[in-house]
Amino acid sequence: MLQPVQRRPLPQMLSVLVLLAVVRCGDAAPPESPVAAWFTDVTAEAGLEFEHDSGVDGSFFYPEIIGSGGALFDYDNDGDLDLYLVDGDSRPNRLFRREANGRYSDVTESSGLGDTGYGMGAAVGDMDNDGDLDLYVTNYGRDALYRNAGDGSFRDVTAAAGIDGRAWSTSAAFCDFDGDGFLDLFVVTYVDYDPSRWCADEGGRPECCAPEEYRGVADQLYRNNGDGTFTDVSVEAGIDGVASRGLGITCADFDDDGRTDFFVANDGDRNELWIQLGDGRFEDRGVLAGTAVNLSGKPEASMGVAHGDVDGDLRLDLFLTHLDRETNTLYTNLGDGVFRDATATSGLGAASLPFTGFGTELLDVDADGDLDLAVVCGRVTRGRSSGLHAAFRAGYGEPNLFFENEGHGEFRDACAEAAEFCGAIEVGRGLIVGDVDGDGDLDLVVTNSNARAALYRNDVADGRHWIAVRALDPELNRDAIGATVRVRAGGIEQLRPVSHTRSYLSSTDATVHFGLGDSDSVDEFVVRWPDGTRERFDGGPADRVVSLQRGRGRPWNGAQR
Repeated sequence: MLQPVQRRPLPQMLSVLVLLAVVRCGDAAPPESPVAAWFTDVTAEAGLEFEHDSGVDGSFFYPEIIGSGGALFDYDNDGDLDLYLVDGDSRPNRLFRREANGRYSDVTESSGLGDTGYGMGAAVGDMDNDGDLDLYVTNYGRDALYRNAGDGSFRDVTAAAGIDGRAWSTSAAFCDFDGDGFLDLFVVTYVDYDPSRWCADEGGRPECCAPEEYRGVADQLYRNNGDGTFTDVSVEAGIDGVASRGLGITCADFDDDGRTDFFVANDGDRNELWIQLGDGRFEDRGVLAGTAVNLSGKPEASMGVAHGDVDGDLRLDLFLTHLDRETNTLYTNLGDGVFRDATATSGLGAASLPFTGFGTELLDVDADGDLDLAVVCGRVTRGRSSGLHAAFRAGYGEPNLFFENEGHGEFRDACAEAAEFCGAIEVGRGLIVGDVDGDGDLDLVVTNSNARAALYRNDVADGRHWIAVRALDPELNRDAIGATVRVRAGGIEQLRPVSHTRSYLSSTDATVHFGLGDSDSVDEFVVRWPDGTRERFDGGPADRVVSLQRGRGRPWNGAQR
């Protein structure tokens, strides 16, 4: 069972502090001539004042190094994206409302979202189909489910809803696995942690224990009963049969059968691909699908998950972040539920070896029609934290990574252009992507352990065309989570999933964004709804947000890979 939040005694030898500088791979000097900046740090300009604190005191309390994330979502339905940031060490989480002037206001107290659990992550979803988004908070300790009252406030309904989240939870996802119209809840759990256990690195210095020192814990699947309550169906579904050290999750129809499946990224254990069998049960087909291990047949320390079509073949691929001395891994979708480790040919492997990746997102940052890749980094083992946040960052901080997709899933290091994002030496954890300023391109929110959260404005896509789509089911009164949207414009077809959950410990807006380059109009939209039916919608001018409502288009039976 999960132990109470307590810390082991501080070893005497922690009086020694070693600070090591962190540089990018190869110690390369910055370019002599300036290049156009793709991102600008506008944290202060936006009035975003949040400093994460995991309670670092030198005791190497394991939860200190794992969290935390957050959520970017429109909680008050005013059309812009608000920001929820998760804190640690029993400090209250914070909700920031986006104001009309582009600045954030701290509305935590009035919202009721100042959860004081030992925070890990957040998941959003409209669990009761009332048109506003609810929130699930994962903790080391008791999780919390908050129902959005629709008046700017939230109510803790954890007990009333039947949620028993007392394990060390990490990521969570709201997805409708049984097709009844109500979003169910999958909660990823980590390890059965014993804070009294003491570990050291190879030099005998105290350090956080490796995950292999602890037993994994089986994840939990809750079925939404449609009346505000949930039922734990982990046993019936077969989810409880595997006890792994889980960190990341995404949900989608991975085998194209009209039913929602789950992918879980595990830390040092084989990743799980839970394919739904149709009778409420799931089968882990990660090994058969090729996503359980890497090309060498080895499980890796999987943390963050990105999900998108990187090679333009209209199939959704998977990208996972890992520890240093392991490559981050790209699994391309070959169809029929089979994936291939394409890390080596993508250009994403060697560049990631020196770094420990956590939050990650696939996004078309330059609006040219293909998905680029962002990764936030920060070590989990270094040792020599004195309890001062500056020392913590010096011991564990790393630069972030950014890669431009040059077409068909081949990437190049674009940190020269994304210098402000890549150059921030922090202990990065969560990465959340969304159109924060409403200008049609995608901005970045980064959560850093024991440091400030950062907001990076996208400046590269100015002048290029775009389209943003909300896929809505009017009968359900919410976004059609689990759908995919296909756009044809300028002779190019693109595919995006409709989802709140991705990256690491984080959730975001379900609006899907497409870069159109020089195309000032869209030829057509095709939505594949969560039950597998497809519907075609007429196109129109670019540079706007479009709402596609189920039943308002025309049935579409064309081929789709």
